[in-house]
Amino acid sequence: MIATLKGNVLLTGSDRAVIDVNGVGYEVFLSTDGVARLPESSSPVFLHIHTHVREDAIVLFGFQELAEKELFLILNTVSGIGPKLGLAILSGMRVAELCRAIVGEDIARLTTLQGVGKRTAERICVELKDKVGHLQGTLPERGAGAGVASSRTLAAASGAVADTLSALVNLGYPDPVARQALTTVKRRVGDAEFSAMPVEELIRETLRTLA
Repeated sequence: MIATLKGNVLLTGSDRAVIDVNGVGYEVFLSTDGVARLPESSSPVFLHIHTHVREDAIVLFGFQELAEKELFLILNTVSGIGPKLGLAILSGMRVAELCRAIVGEDIARLTTLQGVGKRTAERICVELKDKVGHLQGTLPERGAGAGVASSRTLAAASGAVADTLSALVNLGYPDPVARQALTTVKRRVGDAEFSAMPVEELIRETLRTLA
């Protein structure tokens, strides 16, 4: 299965993009925000991918952040929510905001999302409220401050972080993707353990996150 794609943006549409990977164009479906955040045509991009296999097709869904992919997969465990509806839900609300609505059982807020009626909103809350709490603070708010927030999260870390970032960039990962992955590792292991990690371990744990 395809888990990630790294290539250049070839074409974009309202809900999809074609990513050129060594001369092969992969059609990838994204949320509205995902399409808006893509770089310009011919620019490099890295996407986390969910490969959805149907009897008549293999469909790729793309995400620029691991938390978006994780929430997408969690949403798809709810009866009546398939990949297309899951992507529509992610198009209507930020990841952190959506998780807060689910945990807080905010039915009124959830029913404002495309394709989500009251019964579907209730099922989402009942089935997922104990599964999405860890994602509430995973992503920065959209907008100009997002990259700044990620940098602040890593600001107090040891010098090993800079070496790890350099290694990941040399491996071909965009700097924002590498920083977000390191931030995810830091949240997972805690500040003390993260600060004590040597470069080799940081690289290994970050690559696990990016896999």
